[in-house]
Amino acid sequence: MKSDNKSSNIKKSEVFVRSTNDSTENEAKYLILESAGYPFNFALLEGPHLEISDKVLFEQYAIEQWNGTLVKTGSYLFDQKIIPDYAFKVLKVFPENSIISENTSIVVADDSKEKRSSIKSKNYDVHFSDIVGQENAKNKSKLIYKYLQNPDLFGSWAPKNVLFYGAPGTGKTMLAKALANELNIRLYLVKSTSLIGEHVGDAASRIHELFDSASKNAPALIFIDEIDAIALHRSFQSLRGDVAEIVNSLLTEMDGISPNDGVVTIAATNNPSSIDFAIRSRFEEEIEFKLPNDDERRKIIELNLNTFPLDYDLDIDKLVKLSKRMSGRDLKEKLLKTALHNAIINDKEIVDMEDINFALNLNKYKQTEVKGMFE
Repeated sequence: MKSDNKSSNIKKSEVFVRSTNDSTENEAKYLILESAGYPFNFALLEGPHLEISDKVLFEQYAIEQWNGTLVKTGSYLFDQKIIPDYAFKVLKVFPENSIISENTSIVVADDSKEKRSSIKSKNYDVHFSDIVGQENAKNKSKLIYKYLQNPDLFGSWAPKNVLFYGAPGTGKTMLAKALANELNIRLYLVKSTSLIGEHVGDAASRIHELFDSASKNAPALIFIDEIDAIALHRSFQSLRGDVAEIVNSLLTEMDGISPNDGVVTIAATNNPSSIDFAIRSRFEEEIEFKLPNDDERRKIIELNLNTFPLDYDLDIDKLVKLSKRMSGRDLKEKLLKTALHNAIINDKEIVDMEDINFALNLNKYKQTEVKGMFE
């Protein structure tokens, strides 16, 4: 069937188009590729197993070959140098329908089973009743619960991005675990620093993999802890060279470029003011977690003492007063656990106030030492 050059070019654009426009207004920020092999098979020739040992060198090679090429998600790029006609599928490009330039980050996703299983969900035996206090946070989180319980009910008005903030140890991660457990859905619990890679493009690939996995297993909950470690405010971005790539990748996912229906992203931080404004503005709700008051500290202490392996003789009222401004985690880890361990070390059968005083003095000493390091 004969076709003119115009129709031929249109068809070819589904693969890639060489652009003559030098404008950087539609410049691709990052590109995630996947090895797709050959578009045809030889009976006597087995396709090569592609293993990229130097990602930085491959990126330079790819830019030199495809510089000026217009790409979109789902299109293909063909190698014409080392492995002629070997295809790479575009898994994601940001922004969509943009042009590869010398500034584009290009990474090939590792499709090995070991790598693909790096983003995993886990089940946690935590319930809302296990969280003492934080009534305001639990009440506001009901919207997340109702959406993940019935995503179709909300339509285009679904809650997508929520920020948990407050002092360390106040229950931010615990509430995320309880939400997932009560709903019996997948929870992707991620330390933000685990999204940082060794090479340019690694962060974009890992973030894409995280959201893609959650979307395929929806309804699901993504919890990114210590979000400020990667989404730094612009005044701090000079301290970290990979910040721009990470921020752009997060913005792409949080803006809903991909549908991600039935997925809610919760990010947690101790210091919301240090978060990049572009990221922070994407959170529809900011939920504060506060330090426990006297009654809440009493309940936390009593609940933990119920699981003590030793008997105890403690003045609970005094414990409540001594533990002012301690978080729930501090009460368990720094106060009660340290006191218990001190009693065990000294071959005691009963934990008493002497062990509590030891724990208080020890942690006070540690805090003073740490502070002094930076003076």
